[in-house]
Amino acid sequence: MNKEKYYITTAIAYTSGKPHIGNNYEIVMADSIARFKRKEGYDVFFQTGTDEHGQKIELKAQDAGITPKEFVDNVAGIIRDLCDKLNVSYDKFIRTTDDYHEKQVQKIFKRLYEQGDIYKSSYEGLYCTPCESFWTESQLVEGKCPDCGREVKPAKEEAYFFKMSKYADKLIKHINEHPEFIQPVSRKNEMMNNFLLPGLQDLCVSRTSFKWGIPVDFDDRHVVYVWLDALTNYITGVGYDADGNSTEQYQKLWPADLHLIGKDIIRFHTIYWPIFLMALGEELPKQVFGHPWLLMNNDKMSKSRGNVIYADDLIDFFGVDAVRYYVLHEMPYENDGNATWELIAERSNSDLANVLGNLVNRTISMSNKYFGGVVSDKGVQLNENDAAIDADLKQVATEAYDKVCGKMETLRVADALTEIFAIFKRCNKYIDETEPWVLAKDEAKADRLATVLYNLVEGIVMGASLLEAFMPETAQKIAKQLNTELRAFEQLKEFGLYPDGNKVTDTPEILFARLDMKEVAAKEEELREAMIASVKAAEAGTEEAEEESVIDIEPKAEISYDDFAKLQFQVGEIIACEAVPKSKKLLCSQVKVGSQVRQIVSGIKAHYTPEEMVGKKVMVLVNLKPATLAGVLSEGMLLCAEDAEGNLALMTPEKVMPAGAEIC
Repeated sequence: MNKEKYYITTAIAYTSGKPHIGNNYEIVMADSIARFKRKEGYDVFFQTGTDEHGQKIELKAQDAGITPKEFVDNVAGIIRDLCDKLNVSYDKFIRTTDDYHEKQVQKIFKRLYEQGDIYKSSYEGLYCTPCESFWTESQLVEGKCPDCGREVKPAKEEAYFFKMSKYADKLIKHINEHPEFIQPVSRKNEMMNNFLLPGLQDLCVSRTSFKWGIPVDFDDRHVVYVWLDALTNYITGVGYDADGNSTEQYQKLWPADLHLIGKDIIRFHTIYWPIFLMALGEELPKQVFGHPWLLMNNDKMSKSRGNVIYADDLIDFFGVDAVRYYVLHEMPYENDGNATWELIAERSNSDLANVLGNLVNRTISMSNKYFGGVVSDKGVQLNENDAAIDADLKQVATEAYDKVCGKMETLRVADALTEIFAIFKRCNKYIDETEPWVLAKDEAKADRLATVLYNLVEGIVMGASLLEAFMPETAQKIAKQLNTELRAFEQLKEFGLYPDGNKVTDTPEILFARLDMKEVAAKEEELREAMIASVKAAEAGTEEAEEESVIDIEPKAEISYDDFAKLQFQVGEIIACEAVPKSKKLLCSQVKVGSQVRQIVSGIKAHYTPEEMVGKKVMVLVNLKPATLAGVLSEGMLLCAEDAEGNLALMTPEKVMPAGAEIC
C-alpha cells in the first residue's frame, strides 16, 4: 500500500551549550505530531539535529582549551541524549559537521555564486557575535542588536553577499497565495510588514574573521555564513545534491510538510530559507510554524539567576511522560507558556494522578474485587437513566477521534490533549453516576455492574489509544494492565471492541503517584543552589556572571519634590498591542488606565513581541505630552529597567493592582 509521506523537521539545536526545557519543548511537540501522523497512516520522516559552526562556538572552544570539533562533539552528544530521554522518535539526527552536509553546502554556495545570486564585496557594519549577524545603524534598537538586545561592535571585512531583493517579490506573492505557509498568522504579518514590504537588503553569507565554518572551496579565506549552512540541513539530510543527482529519498520527501521552529528564528525560515530554495529551483516547504516560548516564572531562563530547568532533572523527578504532558498541554498555540516546578507538580497531581492514574487504578481494582479481573459486556441497563449515561459515555469516546484530529490538523496540540482527557474525565463522572460499589451490594444488579466496568475499560482503552502519540510509555502501560493492544485510529469510532471475557492484571500499577509539594520545592531549591554555585565557580568574571553585578549610571541634576509631583504614574493594563509598520523597534500598545484607554508607542520590539505584551500590568507615565513617533500618536510612556547589556524589562507591580492605581 502506498502511504502518503509526511516530512517534519525541527530547528537544529545550536551546540553552544546544554539546552533547557524551553528548547526541548519544540522537539517533544514535533515528536507528538510525528507519532500521531504515523498512527494516521502517513509514511513519516522526522528529522532533527545540531547546528555546529560559527564564531560563538569557536570562542567557547578556545575558552575550554579544546578544539571546536571536540567541543561540538560533546554538546551534540548531550543534545541527542536529551532527545532520547524524552522518548523522541526521530528518524534522522543530522549534524552540520557531517561530511556529506559540508560537501553539499560547498556545492550550493558555488552554484549560487556561478549563477549570479552571490557576489563578492566588502562589509562594514555593526556585528553581533551571539547572533552572528551584521546590522546597519538604522536597524539597531536603541543602539543594540535588534534580535538579542546585546552590544554590537564595528566590523569590516571582505564578504560574499546574496541578492535577497532579486526574489523578494516572488516570495511575497507565494506568501499571499499560500496563507497556510507561515503560521500562526501573527508571525506572517510580522514578516510581511517588518521585513518584506519595507524592502530586503542583500545578505552577508560568508565570513573571514573566524575559521570554524565550512570553507568556501573556491576562496578558502572565507567560511560559509552559519545560516546558509544550517538551513540547508533540511534538504542535505534527505539526500539533496546541488549537481542534480539527488536521491530517491529526496525526491519522495521534499518539500517538507512542516518546519517546526521557535518564533525567534521565524525570519530566517520564512525569508532567507525560501529565497535560497527559489534560487536553487526547489519547492518551498508547505508550512513553517513559529511556536511560542516556554518561560520560567514568565521570564527567560538564565543560569546566573538559577531559573533554568533542564529536561533530564525533570525526568528524574517527575518521569518522562509527566514532563511531555506538561510542556505539550501548557503551551498556548500562539502566546508564551510558563513553567515552574510547582506548576508541573500541580498539573501532575491534578490531571495525571487524579484524573488518569486514579481512574485506571479504580477500574482495575473494582474488576478484580467484583469479578476476579474478568471484564464482560452484559449490555445491561436497568432503567432509562442507565441507558442515557451509557449512551453519553459512548458518544464522548467515539467522537473524540475526530475532535483530536481536527486539533492536530491545525497544530493545536494542547487542545488535542484536552480532548483526550475529556474521555478520562467522562469516565470518572460515569463512576460517580453509576456507583459500582452500590451495585455490588445487590446480586440482582451483577450484570449491570459488569456492564459498567466493561464500559469503563473500553473508554480507557480508547482514550489511551489516542494518548499514545503524546505519552507513549503511559499508553502502553495502560494497555498492558488491561491485557489488550492499543487501537488503530480507524477502530476508534466504534465502542465495544474490548474482548468480552478478557482478564485485567491482578495488581494495578500506580501510573502517577501524588507528589508532596514540599518535596518538590526542596528539590527545586537544591538544583537552583547547585546551578548558581556552578555558575559562580566556573564563569566568574564572564558576561553571564556580570548580570548580577550592580550598575552605576551618570547621575542627573537633582530635582525638588515639586518637580517630581508634576509626574503622574499609574498602573496600566495592556489590552492590545501591534508592531508599528515600517519601524524596526516600535510597538504600539493600547493601555487601559482607569476607565480610559491610551495609545502608547514604545521602543521595546527587540525585547517583547506584541503577543507577550497583551495582559501585562505596567507602570505608565500618563501626563507626558503626546508625541508622534513613526507617524503614530503616543499618549504616554511605559517605564522599563535596563541592564548593562541593554536588556529591557517592563516595570510591573509586585502584587495584583487594578488598572489605574496610582503609583506614588
